Amino acid sequence: MQTDVISTTVDAPLPTQQSRRELFANKLSSWYVDFKNALSVYIPVHLAFFAISCLAVLFTVGDFSTQAKPLYTLWQSWDRWDTDFYISIPLHGYNVKYSTAFFPLYSILIRAAMVLIHSPFVAGLLISDLACLGALIVLYRLVREDFDTERAWRAILYLSLFPTAFFLAAAYNEALFLFLSLLSFYQMRHGCWWLAGLFGFLAGLTRLAGIFLLIPFCYEYLQQHQFKLRNIRRNVLSGLLIPMGVGIFSLYCYMQFGDLLAFSHAQQRWSRQLEVPWYGIVRSFYSITHNSGYLSFQSLRNVLDLIPVLLFLALAILSFVGPWRFPRRLLSYGLYAAILYFFFLLSPVTNLYPLVSLPRFMLELFPGFIILAGVGKNRMFHMTYLMLAGTGLFFLLMQFLTGHWIV
Repeated sequence: MQTDVISTTVDAPLPTQQSRRELFANKLSSWYVDFKNALSVYIPVHLAFFAISCLAVLFTVGDFSTQAKPLYTLWQSWDRWDTDFYISIPLHGYNVKYSTAFFPLYSILIRAAMVLIHSPFVAGLLISDLACLGALIVLYRLVREDFDTERAWRAILYLSLFPTAFFLAAAYNEALFLFLSLLSFYQMRHGCWWLAGLFGFLAGLTRLAGIFLLIPFCYEYLQQHQFKLRNIRRNVLSGLLIPMGVGIFSLYCYMQFGDLLAFSHAQQRWSRQLEVPWYGIVRSFYSITHNSGYLSFQSLRNVLDLIPVLLFLALAILSFVGPWRFPRRLLSYGLYAAILYFFFLLSPVTNLYPLVSLPRFMLELFPGFIILAGVGKNRMFHMTYLMLAGTGLFFLLMQFLTGHWIV
């Protein structure tokens, strides 16, 4: 028996062209299955977005009114807040310094899409929707390979129903960043270092947070090479591509405005500044308890910001301790989630709403949704999450579509 094994190992023929074609066909078929599973979540959620967009009209006209809104209201109602910056940059470039807070890749893609779609806003919506679908497919495959099919399905479902998930369909860069960071992570897990570096580079051109993909890259590389220096090869240099995305934009900022960190200094326009990680959470609690009442705008708005931030703090902790923690071979997930989470906490808004926008940023912490999907094996938790998250998603999207301050 031992001789047979050795003989098979030594004399195994090199893959033929036909076997390579079969291997490619099998892989393509496997991705198609993942695509269909992701589509089973993507389509119902986007149909719900469409229905809510239609119903939101009732909040802008009076009862029994004979007024009818034009049909383009269905997509123009998604043109809110930061969308103005994302569609202004493809048209006018970085003509003011504070616009550098918005990294360039998303706007570059909008500009490219305008060759076929003349409206930059519609082009932005299309790019976000396609990137959202891509992110769900890659997340599903990643979790299916590292865990199981059931957990993969729950992970994409929980992400899609998260209260701020509608930003993945809006003309914001969240969906694109999530898609690219997932692609980079997937290639890391498969040891395709140059592809991991390339997608990390593109993620860094999309959001500053992309630079933190270097942390899981280093861990995955060392782990897959048994943490031995003698096993390191030249392909480790592919990790340098990840910070290059931010570096190139930083160089552009210097050439355009004489400031290498213009994108960071631009945050002052939105009253963001560097603070200790717990400042925003403590300040949010203070803002909830010190105002005209718990059912005031100030209290309720801070509650809406605080709950997702505290949820992901718990998920970051559960990544390392407890029954749902990541095993050592998957520790890169936990490292990425924890580092990105505390990075977001470092720049709160210094006013009555310190955690504003952070619930949207939580969408980028995809390892948190993997932990959440693990907890979701409990039926009671699963149903509770679906009910509460779905309610929050409906409410915040309705607020967003009717012009309220949801950013």
